Amino acid sequence: MVFAAVLLAALLHAAWNAIVKSAPNAYLDTIVVNLWGAVVALVAMAFLPMPARESWPFMLGSALVHMGYFALVAAAYRHADLSYAYPLMRGTGPLLVSLTSAALIGEALGAIGWLGVALICGGLLGLAADGLFRRGTRAGRGTGYALANGVVIAAYTYLDGLGARASGAPVSYLLCMLFLTALPLVGAALRTHRHELPGYVRRRWRHGLLGGACTLGAYGLALWAMTQAPIALVAALRETSIVFATAIGGLLLGERVGAPRTVAAVVVVGGAVVLKLA
Repeated sequence: MVFAAVLLAALLHAAWNAIVKSAPNAYLDTIVVNLWGAVVALVAMAFLPMPARESWPFMLGSALVHMGYFALVAAAYRHADLSYAYPLMRGTGPLLVSLTSAALIGEALGAIGWLGVALICGGLLGLAADGLFRRGTRAGRGTGYALANGVVIAAYTYLDGLGARASGAPVSYLLCMLFLTALPLVGAALRTHRHELPGYVRRRWRHGLLGGACTLGAYGLALWAMTQAPIALVAALRETSIVFATAIGGLLLGERVGAPRTVAAVVVVGGAVVLKLA
């Protein structure tokens, strides 16, 4: 069940990223997704227990870190292609968690677990390399922002994994954290795009509602899985989202998916199978 839940979370994560990628304005679409996610979270919180006080510091810390995450995503995409920056970010985060989980939280991986993590991270970085050579993207600022965001992803993975465990109510923890994250993001967008945002929300509310629901489902399933399995394994397995994103890009968005990218995706799938055996 944990394995299936994380794979579903990966699919949902790829789906909301595809919604944003196909949008006329990716930044504003991200805001709309966060806005609707916050609305859904606020309604759902009325029917759920509050997370335990022990989880609140993790929740507040995660909300702050997630604001940095969205800022670095925007910065990375200003200087690098999506096919290069996204795999680099998503591959670096779980690799850092795997390297540090034994020292930081006492969760050491066995040999099979390490093999699965290495395959997934290697496949993701291979996808990033394919994007680099295919698009001719220059290393530099885009690479720096993407690598910095890999550190941010590792940070909120720890915060949310430990926070969900301490909360006694992982779903409530997720909803509160996403609501706290959305408030400053939407507030900043209102200051910088106050004339454009209301009309954009009206035009894209269906996409935003779908994306917000996918976001809640994706991260909710991942957090639940972190209460049932080692955080490093869940963090690596959920990055199979890049495989779903590659398939969506090729089948629905008309992107060219060549042999190197296909091989890298197969490596990621192989890593997921190995993790299932760990």
